[in-house]
Amino acid sequence: MTGRRRRILYVVAETWPTHRVDVSTLFGQELPKLGVCSDLIAGSVDHPAAEWGGGCANLATLKGGMARQYLRSFWHILMALLRADWDIYDAVQVRDLPLPATVALLLARVHRKPFVYWMSYPMPEGQIQLAAERGMDAGVVRFLFPWIRGRVGRFLLYRVVLPRAHHIFVQSEFMKQDLIDKGIPSSRMTPVPMGVDMERIAPAPVDEIIQRRLRDRRVLLYLGQLDRARRVEKLFEMLTAVRRRVPSAVLLMVGDTDDVSQQQRLRRLAEEAGVGDHVIWTGWVPIEEAWGYVALSDIGLSPIPRGALLDCSSPTKIVEYLALGLIVVCNDNPDQAAIMAATGAGRCVAYHAEAFSDAVVELLDMPIHERGQLIRAGQEWVLNNRDYQKIAATVAHAYDAICDSQRPMPLVEPS
Repeated sequence: MTGRRRRILYVVAETWPTHRVDVSTLFGQELPKLGVCSDLIAGSVDHPAAEWGGGCANLATLKGGMARQYLRSFWHILMALLRADWDIYDAVQVRDLPLPATVALLLARVHRKPFVYWMSYPMPEGQIQLAAERGMDAGVVRFLFPWIRGRVGRFLLYRVVLPRAHHIFVQSEFMKQDLIDKGIPSSRMTPVPMGVDMERIAPAPVDEIIQRRLRDRRVLLYLGQLDRARRVEKLFEMLTAVRRRVPSAVLLMVGDTDDVSQQQRLRRLAEEAGVGDHVIWTGWVPIEEAWGYVALSDIGLSPIPRGALLDCSSPTKIVEYLALGLIVVCNDNPDQAAIMAATGAGRCVAYHAEAFSDAVVELLDMPIHERGQLIRAGQEWVLNNRDYQKIAATVAHAYDAICDSQRPMPLVEPS
């Protein structure tokens, strides 16, 4: 760091407060310690007055369905960008929103400020896949809105925004290579994988009723989203196979999905697999309580279906598991595979019920002293590689280079 304080105007796709620690912890807590503050532009569903630690927060209360919320959010972002005092900012950054990013890019050129894009997920492709999974049976609006948003966003992101950004923060090395293959120079990208706050991460008390249900059981934990793209129903097949050899095994699902039909579908599939009474659902809980469930578990499960969308991800759950002393069974997502190769703190297998069940049983049967060795290796690696204090230093250094560079990117691509 040069010692100079930086102030970023930051537009995010998530509503605030968010469970995304690369927003709340990285920008709301760690970067301000290094002199990088950010004024947040975002929507809020339930907590319009929630405190933002990174600087000022310009929030809009969002109501209604997905389309209505998106349009309300876009209008809020547009007005916030137009009314902003650009003289006080060193750069503007947009996270996962191609259309608002296009507006911010144009305004950044007008005000001669660096424009930065934060890409945690291929959002346009995700919207197109969502539309395909819903189909017309979901209704015309619920199908067409993500389909149109995805196709417009894909054009803007890859043809307008990324080629002209001063810098791009990407989720993983895999995502960086994917964008290199699309023609984005490597020198303008910085991978920022998911991490944990090692000073703050600590289990909190959990629901007493659930805690009683977990006594004398071998607890297999899944922590995270239950959206269709996650394909978590395979874990029910895994549990069926595990219980043939370990009858005390239960599956603890800590997380949820906003899709009510998906909630109902998962519970139905658990019943059909014959494990409905052995799957425990908590729904969304505060992150500290989720860590409490990690402390009560024997093995953490981190299945990430392979494919273009999720291969570029950097899963948070596996890092949280390891930080809290939980060994892991995961599949061969590129980031997870690299972590398992570096730590050996579990097993990395293909995402098939049989492969997962074999790995789970192997780890459950492992002698205690061997489990302890794996636990220590995982915690040490996280401390040295994925602590947000270290990640924040990397990001702050990148901002120094971005903000000190006055070279404008062209608005028109060279022929």
